[in-house]
Amino acid sequence: QLQLVESGGGLVRPGGSLRLSCTASGYTFDYYNIGWFRQAPGKEREGVSYINQNGAITDTADSVKGRFTISRVNAKNTVYLQMNSLKPEDTAVYYCAASRKYKSLRTSSYDYWGQGTQVTVSS
Repeated sequence: QLQLVESGGGLVRPGGSLRLSCTASGYTFDYYNIGWFRQAPGKEREGVSYINQNGAITDTADSVKGRFTISRVNAKNTVYLQMNSLKPEDTAVYYCAASRKYKSLRTSSYDYWGQGTQVTVSS
């Protein structure tokens, strides 16, 4: 069983930055593609970004492209989401998820999920 734990969320002013971390334990981390998702109140969970097993392939949703960057350090079993130029509409619970087979922005592609970390962008 793969366990995922997100951290790094918090309250930030518009235009500010946060770096989220997703740390894994339980299985060999290098085998997994990792995705970041978010869910705002009253909305469906949406894909934000993903990265493949070795970090060579990434993709990012149009809504955050140019502002968010995904990366990973397999030696630390950790994937990061650097979020810059944050906007109030980025407010959501952010989740990371893992899949051995798929890399996509679709929630149905992922088998393991973390509990989420709250990001609030407000002045």
